[in-house]
Amino acid sequence: MAGKVFFSVSMSLDGFIAPESSEELMGRQWMELQQWIFPQRFFRENLKLGGGGEEGRDNDIVRETFERTGASVMGKRMFDAGERMWPEEAPFHTPVFVVTHEKRDPWERPGGTTFHFVDEGIETALDQAREAAGDRDVRIAGGGATILQYVNAGLVDEFTIALSPVLFGAGIRLFEGVDAARVALEQVRSEPSAKVTHLTYTVRKR
Repeated sequence: MAGKVFFSVSMSLDGFIAPESSEELMGRQWMELQQWIFPQRFFRENLKLGGGGEEGRDNDIVRETFERTGASVMGKRMFDAGERMWPEEAPFHTPVFVVTHEKRDPWERPGGTTFHFVDEGIETALDQAREAAGDRDVRIAGGGATILQYVNAGLVDEFTIALSPVLFGAGIRLFEGVDAARVALEQVRSEPSAKVTHLTYTVRKR
């Protein structure tokens, strides 16, 4: 049985998931937004940042998100930013399908991550990701515009937001341009921790 299609992001209290410019990734605001995840033991192990790290529900959620993911889909903007910042052993360890207009051969990285470049639209990329994922889930990794395309197309089953006590004021809003007339949500659970609140929703057609 095919798995679900989901996304999982950190979001500021005023609705932003990233700075406007990719040059500002890893900047002060973005680091504050993501400060809950960097100390987690599983995150540190996955990126080979050294031993130690925090355990608890935040750490469990990071691990569970990784373990459920059989393949990922991302947009070209996210890939371009990540290509500069990810370590040689990219942190996905699964096939990743990049939605792009560029024709490019697959790019295999150490540790099990292979980037496939799909120039035939979001549905073709998702079909290929589903096939690669088998009975595991497909994660729409980002960025915001790509997530929104999948939401508006009715292709996302559920999502989780790690709501962080940070204000951006400007940047990329998660739901800027959402087709609210077609998309309805049902809250599945809310899990507060000391650093963020994890909000999970299922998505259905209105």
